[in-house]
Amino acid sequence: MKAQMSEAFREGIRDGIRDAMQCGARIAGVLAVATGVAGVAHAANGDVAAQQLLEAKCGACHLDNGKLNRISEIRKSPEGWDMTVVRMGIWHKVELTPGERQTIVKYLADRQGLAPSESAPYRPLTERQPNMQDTAPDEELAQMCGRCHSYGRVALQRRDEGEWRKLMHTHLGQFPSAEYSAMGRDRNWWEIARDQLPPRLAALYPKDTPVWREWRSAQHRPATGSWVVAGERPGWGAYTGTMTARAAGPDRYEVSYELRFGVGNTVRGQGDAIVYTGYEWRGSAKLGNEDTRSIFALSPDGSRMSGRWFLKGADEIGARFEAVRADNAVKNELVAITPRMLRNDATTDLTLAGVALDANVDFGPGIEVVEWLGTSPGGLKVRVRVAVDAPEGVRTVVVGGRESAQTVAVFNRFDTVRVEPAFAVARLGGGTVAPMSAQFDAIAFLNGADGKPGTDDDIRLGSVPATWSTEPFDERARHDEDARYAGHMASHGQFVPSFAGPNPLRRGGINNVGNLSVIATVADGDQTLNGKGQLMVVAQRWNPTPLR
Repeated sequence: MKAQMSEAFREGIRDGIRDAMQCGARIAGVLAVATGVAGVAHAANGDVAAQQLLEAKCGACHLDNGKLNRISEIRKSPEGWDMTVVRMGIWHKVELTPGERQTIVKYLADRQGLAPSESAPYRPLTERQPNMQDTAPDEELAQMCGRCHSYGRVALQRRDEGEWRKLMHTHLGQFPSAEYSAMGRDRNWWEIARDQLPPRLAALYPKDTPVWREWRSAQHRPATGSWVVAGERPGWGAYTGTMTARAAGPDRYEVSYELRFGVGNTVRGQGDAIVYTGYEWRGSAKLGNEDTRSIFALSPDGSRMSGRWFLKGADEIGARFEAVRADNAVKNELVAITPRMLRNDATTDLTLAGVALDANVDFGPGIEVVEWLGTSPGGLKVRVRVAVDAPEGVRTVVVGGRESAQTVAVFNRFDTVRVEPAFAVARLGGGTVAPMSAQFDAIAFLNGADGKPGTDDDIRLGSVPATWSTEPFDERARHDEDARYAGHMASHGQFVPSFAGPNPLRRGGINNVGNLSVIATVADGDQTLNGKGQLMVVAQRWNPTPLR
């Protein structure tokens, strides 16, 4: 067994670093490449400078028979290409300015990216959604390809069988301990990685696909214009508003936002954005006093946009985002309704975000529009009255005779409250690495037709105000006083972890890690309800990447 592992190690080293060894011999004699990535000559859009930059920075090591070998045989998301470019700087000392790095990533993502349907299953990873569940098609792929990083990082790239096999060699050459670590040494890891996985991955994620050929050849609608937007930020609540995108160059935009939160505050901001691959929006903006980043996806026809925006340097804190074009949109296009929960025998003011909304709005049986409160650039406002005997449940909203995808829910009182996410991770911080907090929401539910909580017919009403607290999750956490040392809950449901490092005040001088229950206490009329989630406060992460 030892001899077998040693030979596998040597084989991986040889194949994994062959290109790097050849690179030095090519640098002196290679100054330009006659053809570009994937055999494509100078781009039809005249982006000659980007191609020349790619050839100058990458051609010395990758030139082979008029193509940029390895680079030409891969398709990736913008984040995937960015990680590759950064890796070349770390491994092979390729020096790029921030502008050059962006230019190369843009060039590669546009020509060797992913079609919308190819990236769609892994949007949560791309959008950096916290506490997401990473899944693989089966247990073997999860263990072989998802134990050191997310499986989604694999699924967001496309290669043929030979190129997948080269990636296996690169892995073993650069990370030889992969064969000996957990879930590696209990099997013939190298034989599986070299012989079995490449054809499987090539079948699942092939380089050449009809959807990519179709998307690559299509004309894509620019993002310029006015948009009606809506979303929800955990801890802050729902918002509606507008976004305006103005052209600032090919696929580049200057952007302005106005977001009106349900609690009454309005946040305005300015920023910019780049669209990769015809639909992948990546932006930055100053919203109020917060620096933010945005990761959105345009719909294939360019009429809608969805995704997530989050704080710069703290991507666990952010908000969902949905948008529809305000110009040339379908009449009575409803994007969102806030609030969505309507109590029996009560009057509620509603904001309907959408485009060209008709005054004729039907909320379903038992709900009457009693007053028209006016219009805004992004929708309209109405006051509704819910009958005392209106049956509990969900109603589909109809605007101007058109049935929308938006709903409201009638209720008399909350049946249960749940904490979302039910399980979360926070990380200690200090020194050069900031802490990673965790944001929670209290969500009210109805039991549904079966009258039982926690079943498939439960009705989600939405987020509600809560008082937050923590307690030890189990006896070990109680013994170690985790609730005392791990951090504290802010009033809006954000857990702020403690500083990292050994704590001399703790038993054994251990770090400020902890295993906590997060408790939301909600007052609803004459009743008080509690929801509970679990939070693991763990050590710092030293290698944050766009795709975890």
